[in-house]
Order: sequence, then C-alpha cells, then structure tokens
Amino acid sequence: MSRLLLRCLLLCCLALVAGCPKSASKGTALEELQYAYSAAVRWGDFEGAWNLVDPKVREAHPLTDIDFSRYKQVQISGYRDLGGTTLGNGEVVRDIEIGVVNRHTLAERTVRYRERWRYDAAAKTWWLVGGLPDLWDER
Repeated sequence: MSRLLLRCLLLCCLALVAGCPKSASKGTALEELQYAYSAAVRWGDFEGAWNLVDPKVREAHPLTDIDFSRYKQVQISGYRDLGGTTLGNGEVVRDIEIGVVNRHTLAERTVRYRERWRYDAAAKTWWLVGGLPDLWDER
C-alpha cells in the first residue's frame, strides 16, 4: 500500500472516531485509537502515528525530517500487546513488544515499549503521552 493510502485510511479512522456519538464510552474510543495507532506503526506510517501524540508533547519535542527518516530505515515485523493497566489519574498504560528489522542489514530484533495514553476531557479524545517508540534505545 502506498503511504498516501495509509494516511488516508488513518485519517478516515480518526474522522470516524471523532464523529462517534457522545454516548460512546471513553474505553471504546481508546481501543479504536490504539488500534489506529498500532496499524500506523505496523505499516511504517510514523508520520500518521505522530498525529496521535499529545499536541503538548509534539510542541515540546518536535520531530524533524531526519527523525522521520530514521524510521524509514526499519521495517516493523510485529506489534504485540502484552497487556495494560488503568491508572487512577485518567491515564492508561499498555506494554508493547515490537519486532524491528533493519532494512540495510536485515537483522531483526525485539523492542519493548510502554505506551501511555491520557484522556483529554476538553478535546474529548485520548492522546499518546510518551511519543513514538524509540526503536534505537540500546538498553
């Protein structure tokens, strides 16, 4: 699939979520956004996934074209939800295992990542608080 088509699909998903009736539960909206986010990451659409990051985080820590070009050097081979926890402060965390293949060496490795989602009552949506996964962290 082309990146343009993937972005269009992601935007359609976001539009559907935004257009959901107000009776939809916050949990359902979160699941739909998490699905859209995981699909964007699995397909390598990190620009699309970046749109689901909290605007305050995007403003404080903007990504450059060089940052996005680093994501183009990898292929995602797997995205597995390892479970999550609801925190008492309107946040949800979810542990993720991502399979990453370096496009140049074809070496595959696994990266663990913790997503942190925050509900924004004013915008009536969930935002990813931690930013995009660091696929190069050598911890």
